Amino acid sequence: MTIEVKTFDELNTKELYDLLQLRSEVFVVEQDCVYQDIDGKDQKALHVIGFKNENVVAYTRIFKPGDYFEYASIGRVVVSQKERKHKYGYDIMKASVEAIKTNYNVTVIKISAQTYLKRFYNNLEFFEVGEEYLEDGIPHIGMVRD
Repeated sequence: MTIEVKTFDELNTKELYDLLQLRSEVFVVEQDCVYQDIDGKDQKALHVIGFKNENVVAYTRIFKPGDYFEYASIGRVVVSQKERKHKYGYDIMKASVEAIKTNYNVTVIKISAQTYLKRFYNNLEFFEVGEEYLEDGIPHIGMVRD
């Protein structure tokens, strides 16, 4: 997998279509969650995209401090179901952390994590803050890495 970081304006039509398709495939269909994925925030984000054979197989979007949370943040973390066996989630998250350091010159990062993924994020040095809450009907927890 190769990883690229792009602004919204740098995305070509195929990349945008593919990343939105992957987000919909996992967050809407696989997780059976009806929610507004296209939320008007993609234009502010940097997009961290994992490509394999020219296909988008992993993705996150990152924000500078103040754009989403008080701290820099990573969201829409997704890996294609058929590619999860390769542990690309770790690769795309490590690249996202690096992209935040490089582009925003900060190290404190906050995420809103699906609760069942706490251990995955703990392995990436994110730790729980606050209480569990429902977001779009799915249990989440705030997590911070510094």
